[in-house]
Amino acid sequence: MSTPVGDPATETFVAHRNLLFTVAYEMLGSAADAEDVLQETWLRWVEVDLAQVQDRRAYLVRITTRQSLNRLRTMNRRKESYVGQWLPEPLLTAPDVAENAELADSVSMALMLVLETLAPTERAVFVLREVFDFGYDEIADAVGKSSAAVRQIAHRARAHVEARRPREIVSASRTRAALESFRQALEAGDPQLLLDVLAPEVVLIADGGGVKRAALRPISGAETVARYLSRGLGKIEGAFTVDFTVVNGSPAFVVRIDDVLEGIMAFRVEDGHISGLYFVRNPAKLTHIESETTLTLR
Repeated sequence: MSTPVGDPATETFVAHRNLLFTVAYEMLGSAADAEDVLQETWLRWVEVDLAQVQDRRAYLVRITTRQSLNRLRTMNRRKESYVGQWLPEPLLTAPDVAENAELADSVSMALMLVLETLAPTERAVFVLREVFDFGYDEIADAVGKSSAAVRQIAHRARAHVEARRPREIVSASRTRAALESFRQALEAGDPQLLLDVLAPEVVLIADGGGVKRAALRPISGAETVARYLSRGLGKIEGAFTVDFTVVNGSPAFVVRIDDVLEGIMAFRVEDGHISGLYFVRNPAKLTHIESETTLTLR
């Protein structure tokens, strides 16, 4: 940014940067693309006559939303040629994100995957309305639709998400307890211990991006997932370690072999059992786990 510090445009952008990043990330599921969107937002923001802007925050969110929609359509074309399964890019998040149940739920890997099943405009409307609580008129300006159309889209998107999202928001402590049992089962390499902590309908999704070995399709069912994990553990040569971290506001695992990062494993926990395992191995998606990313709903 070449504009000097103290300039109103710079001060306003910096004040709302974390919000704008969170909006873009929830719409895109990619931190790298969200950063690009913020750069595009900035370039358009510095050309705006601030004297004509009544609500600078809303104006910035509108620019970010429009740029995110453009980027989302491009990303959807990229995903068509993506090798294997596509998972959202995990973010190392600060403890306060986990303490904010609403924020943690909105950026959880489980919900982000549900958002992937929405059309671009539906996703934008859902994120702005249900996550950030923007009014229908503000959303209409952002997505280029009428308020009446936005209300219909919001209703349809809400029903779609509610039918697929986790039934309850599980506390970080309960999630960590389930993950501790899972870690002990992994370290023991015992299929029965794995079955004890996996939900019958568990689904494992791995994302290697064609760079790292990963299952090309989702693996479903406790016995199938347990066998898959047990076979994989048996093939590992080197010191296999699993350490706790906080990713997207929820407890997760950092997986290493001989102290070399292998990936991030995030989870969906329901009724004390693991119903979703999301293993991100693609190195291009592991660039935001070394330092914390600040997220906010306001």
